[in-house]
Amino acid sequence: MNVPTSPNALPVRLERTMLFVPATRWPVIEKAVASSADAVCIDLEDSVATDQKAASRSNVVRAFKESDFGRRIRIFRINDVEGPFGYRDLIEVVEAAGERIDAVMVPKVNSRDEIVFVDKLLSQIELRCGFERRIGIEAQIESAAGFLNLREIAASSSRLEALIFGPGDYAASMCMPSLGIGEFDRRDDSYLGHRWHAPMHVMLAAARANGLRCIDGPYGAYEDDAGLERLCRIAHAMGFDGKQCIHPKQLPIVNSLFSPSEEQVAQAQAIVEAYQKAIAGKQGVIGLNGKMIDAANVRIAQVTLEKRRLIKRKDS
Repeated sequence: MNVPTSPNALPVRLERTMLFVPATRWPVIEKAVASSADAVCIDLEDSVATDQKAASRSNVVRAFKESDFGRRIRIFRINDVEGPFGYRDLIEVVEAAGERIDAVMVPKVNSRDEIVFVDKLLSQIELRCGFERRIGIEAQIESAAGFLNLREIAASSSRLEALIFGPGDYAASMCMPSLGIGEFDRRDDSYLGHRWHAPMHVMLAAARANGLRCIDGPYGAYEDDAGLERLCRIAHAMGFDGKQCIHPKQLPIVNSLFSPSEEQVAQAQAIVEAYQKAIAGKQGVIGLNGKMIDAANVRIAQVTLEKRRLIKRKDS
């Protein structure tokens, strides 16, 4: 196809929805693996009590070794690498099940140093165990420091695949009033704009400049479908690839809002085909349905068509 491309804009993996599940709850892990999520993340951090963290690693290993994730991305979230649990999470889980893990999520990333540490430790484990598959990294940005260091974090490792916004801890770090994780409340009406716009926009730019996915954080009010839809529409309009989910009932809404509609796919296909004809006729700009079409429109259309291809492959 002789059309201009923008590789950094094309997703490598489909990640509209990432379903979080606590490592302590085996029945919930089993349900998540059979859900409609594009990615399942087994959590060893915030959802696991301190005295259960070490014992819960065995459930993570068991899930990766025994469960059929299908085409879902297989992720586990380690604890903060500045604390006493994160390095042991990596060693014990990856040594036991590294060939079945797609990515490690690193929480509370404040600088490139945390990613460099995880990268080096993963390299050592892979070398020792002889793993042929290289494990990716997803970085969760949850603080003022992480926001200010996004440029360096996004370029810190060739393993890095995604940046993820953590609105709960970010709000605490910035002393923002909030009633819940990622929630809007009446205080937002007094702020003339979207109060997450700055970190989300900078995060997205850092991700795209480095060919990474960009994922919005979770919405804690899992019974509030209207609030979830509002946040999904904002993130999608900004260019995010998907959103984290804390409950299976959130999955259909998020999957739908981060998927191109049949009309959008048809429009994208028409743009690509019209531009191909224009190139054959040595035209750089054409009109289609009353709108100007040039190379930028084609790049946008390609992203839409690639996302549809990934969705069809997952569903097949």
